[in-house]
Amino acid sequence: MHPFPLEPDRAAMTEMGRLVLNRVVDRTENLAARPATSPLSPRAEAELVKSFLAPPPDRGGDLEALLARLDEAADCALETAGPGHLAYIPGSGLYSAALAEFYNRAVNRYGGLASVAPALAALEEGVIRWMARDVCGLPEGSGGLLTSGGSMATFSATVAARHDRLGEDLADGTVYTTAFAHHSVAKAARLAGIRAAHIRTVPHTPDLRMDPHAAAAMIRADRDAGLRPFLLVATAGTTDTGTVDPLPQLADLARREDVWFHIDAAYGGFFRLTARGQERLAGFEQADSITLDPHKTLFMPFGTGALVVRDIAALHAAHDSTGSYLQDMGAAGSVPDSGHLGPELTHEIRGLRAWLPLHLHGVDAFREALEEKLDLAEHVHDTLSGVAELEVPPRPDLSTVIFRFRPADGSRAAAERADEASRRLLERINSHRRIVLSSTIVDSRYTLRVCVVSHRTHHDRIAEALKIITDETKRHTTA
Repeated sequence: MHPFPLEPDRAAMTEMGRLVLNRVVDRTENLAARPATSPLSPRAEAELVKSFLAPPPDRGGDLEALLARLDEAADCALETAGPGHLAYIPGSGLYSAALAEFYNRAVNRYGGLASVAPALAALEEGVIRWMARDVCGLPEGSGGLLTSGGSMATFSATVAARHDRLGEDLADGTVYTTAFAHHSVAKAARLAGIRAAHIRTVPHTPDLRMDPHAAAAMIRADRDAGLRPFLLVATAGTTDTGTVDPLPQLADLARREDVWFHIDAAYGGFFRLTARGQERLAGFEQADSITLDPHKTLFMPFGTGALVVRDIAALHAAHDSTGSYLQDMGAAGSVPDSGHLGPELTHEIRGLRAWLPLHLHGVDAFREALEEKLDLAEHVHDTLSGVAELEVPPRPDLSTVIFRFRPADGSRAAAERADEASRRLLERINSHRRIVLSSTIVDSRYTLRVCVVSHRTHHDRIAEALKIITDETKRHTTA
C-alpha cells in the first residue's frame, strides 16, 4: 500500500491510464453503432439516477468497477458525441481535444493571471487572436478570452457594452434583439442589471431575420421617450433555424445610433473558415464583440466558449479589479490577464484544448469538415423539399434545416392538425434511435429541425436519416 494514496506511483498511474484509455478508445471506436438516445426505460433511468445520488464511501473502491459505473451513466444520455446526433446544435468533441485536456488537467496550470504560466497564457492568447482576427476579421488590437460557453461570453460582452455606453447609470438602458435570439441574450442583460421591460424584441422579416427598419424605429422611439439605447444584438446562425441576421445593415444602424453592436455567432461563427461562410457571414468585421462557441462548429469539448472584442481595453475596463493578495503578480508583457477580462479569476488554461487540435490537424481539416456539413445540410434540404407532405422553407444559411407537415388548407384547424402530426412524426423518427432530431416553434407552428454539425456525421448517416424521415412521413399519410 502506497503511504500516500492520492499520489500513485508510476506503475499505478500507467495502469490507471490504461484502463481509462481503453474504455475511451472502445467507446469512440463504436460511436457509429451506439444508439442516438438512451436505451434505458424510465424506471431503469430513475433507479440509475438514484444510485448516483449516494455519497462517497469512506474506503476507496476499484477503478475498473467505477469506470463500469461511469459507462452506465454515460449511456443514460443522448449520444452527443455520435454521428446520429442531429438535435439542438451538436457538440461532438474531438479525440485530440480530449487528449489535450487530459494533459492540461494533469499539469494543472493556473490560467487567470498570465505571469503564473506565461507561455501557456501566450498559447491561449494566440488562439484568441486567431479567432478574433483570422476567423472574425477584427483589426489589430482586438482580442478577448475563452469562456465556459456562449452564455458566459454573451454576459461579459453585455457587461462591457453596459460599462462603455451607460457608465454607472443603468436605469434607462435598453437592449435590442429578436424572438429567435438565444435565451442567454436576455438572461445576460438581466444579470447585467438591465430591466426586463427594457429588453426589446425587434420584429423579424418573413424570412426570419431581424428587421433593420423596425430596429431603427424602436431605437428612435426609445430615445424620444428619454431612454438610452446601448446594445444591439444580432444573431449569426439562430438556434431555431440557423438563420443569419442582416449583419452589414445592422452594423450600419449601430454606428449611426452609437450603440454597441454584438453578434451572437456561437453557432455560425466558425463557418467563416469556409468560402460560403465568409459570404453569408459578412459584417463580422464591423462588430464591437462576437460570441463564439468552439464546442459547436470547431468540434471542441463542451465547456469551450469564446468572446472576441474589437477593443480589448473596453473589456478590461469593465472587468478589471484587484486585491492586495495579488500584489506579487506582475504583468506578462503583451499577454493580458484573462482574469481581468471576464468575471472569472480562477480557471484552467482553456486554450490547450483548441491549440493542440488546430496545430495537430491544421486549419484546413476544420475548413473541409465545415464545408462537408454545409453540403450535407443542402442535401437534406433538397431531399425533404421533394416530399410533398412536408413544408420546407428556403435553403438554409448554415447547416440547420427545418420542416413540418403541410396543412391541408389555410385554416387554423388544419395548421393545428399538421402540428400534431409533426409532433408524432418526431416521436417516431427518434424511436429508431439511429438519429435524434429536436423541435422548435417558428411563427407559432411546431417545427422539426435537422442540425448537421458533428464532425462524425457523414453522408452515410444523413442518407439513413433521410430514409427514416421520409418513410415515417409516408407511413403517417397512409395510416
